[in-house]
Amino acid sequence: MGLVAPSIAFVVSLGFLLVLLYRRVHIGITLNATALFLALLSLDWLDIPSVVWETTVEPLTIAVVLATFGVMLLSQLYKETRVIDSLSGSASKILKNSKLVSSVLPAIIGLLPVAGGALMSAPLVDSEAGKLGLKPEKKAYVNVWFRHTIFPVYPLSQVLIVTSALTGIAIPLIILRQIPVVIVMVIVGYIISFWKVTHLEKEADANSKTSSSLNSNLKHFLIAFSPILATIVVVIGVDAVGLGLANLGLDVVVATLVGILVLITISRPSVHVLVNPLKRWDVYAITLAAYGAFLLRKVTIGAGISNIFSTLVANGSMDVILMLTFIPAFLGFMTGSPSGGVAISVPILAGILTFSPATAALLYMSAYLGYVIVPTHLCFAFTVDYFKCSMHKLYRYIIPSFVITIVAALLVYFLV
Repeated sequence: MGLVAPSIAFVVSLGFLLVLLYRRVHIGITLNATALFLALLSLDWLDIPSVVWETTVEPLTIAVVLATFGVMLLSQLYKETRVIDSLSGSASKILKNSKLVSSVLPAIIGLLPVAGGALMSAPLVDSEAGKLGLKPEKKAYVNVWFRHTIFPVYPLSQVLIVTSALTGIAIPLIILRQIPVVIVMVIVGYIISFWKVTHLEKEADANSKTSSSLNSNLKHFLIAFSPILATIVVVIGVDAVGLGLANLGLDVVVATLVGILVLITISRPSVHVLVNPLKRWDVYAITLAAYGAFLLRKVTIGAGISNIFSTLVANGSMDVILMLTFIPAFLGFMTGSPSGGVAISVPILAGILTFSPATAALLYMSAYLGYVIVPTHLCFAFTVDYFKCSMHKLYRYIIPSFVITIVAALLVYFLV
């Protein structure tokens, strides 16, 4: 028996988690510390070592931790080899339209799942959006919103990998249901960003207008994009072949290994460049967060937290769809982490419903959107600081975008 009732243990542990996040403790440490704290409150202390051991040796946990490490290694190698500069630079030269460049480049750089990555695209957006005469808060909105349009359909998203592993739903099945929502995100973002903004063509010299220059830029783009493309193709291909690797979480592990090999082949980095990412704390911290998600799930299930919410549904106090939407969005917002929102929500909701592609996708989008709009979100903080705009002015554009997108997610859930 634990020290306190499950309901009290859950509330106290959530408060503990929020305190750690308020103190800016990394999400990897926070998830693991919260899991252990909840275990101390709700489980027999003699059972805690076995819970940790079972989580550690579970094949799915190992696979997702390895996949997360691989994705982070790939993203850091993209930065170290400067291939990301070639990717964004060639895309800018191909598009030749300030509206498109401003919206596409944050999404392209968003392919690198690094904390506060919006700061990487901010100078590019500032330059291109400046040609359109956008105010600082509009520039900030473009940078934040379009960066986050890519993740719901990006197979290498760590949050998507964790969601798939925890719910047991294959990544491609979740992505298929989120494509319409992402389309809505892009349309809404484009309208809010550029409504009644005068269209301007990028200035170009004589050489940039030639077909040979276009072909050269396209070639550079495809080469720079090939590691990511190879990784995505392998993920989809492995899942399509049906060898059971997706169920074991090994599809992304294999795919990221292929992506890293392709990146090494095209960039031919030195040993120093190859080793540098292994010295980065972020690589291990995000990997630790993946493990923490599984440990928190294990403890939450063992503590019987889901029984609290299943009782509320059984007596009619709360609607299942409301819980499927509100709980992940609330936790994503409060924790400032989509991984945290998903990791806590899945075991809570597991006692109420059976996960399907529809429920997994709605849960993901709810947690993700809750995270996107939280002011403690690093992309938010860095972008506001860079463009020197007030938070409340940025929220005038973010909140309507959030509402429309969550409505779109609900419509997809009910209609598709």
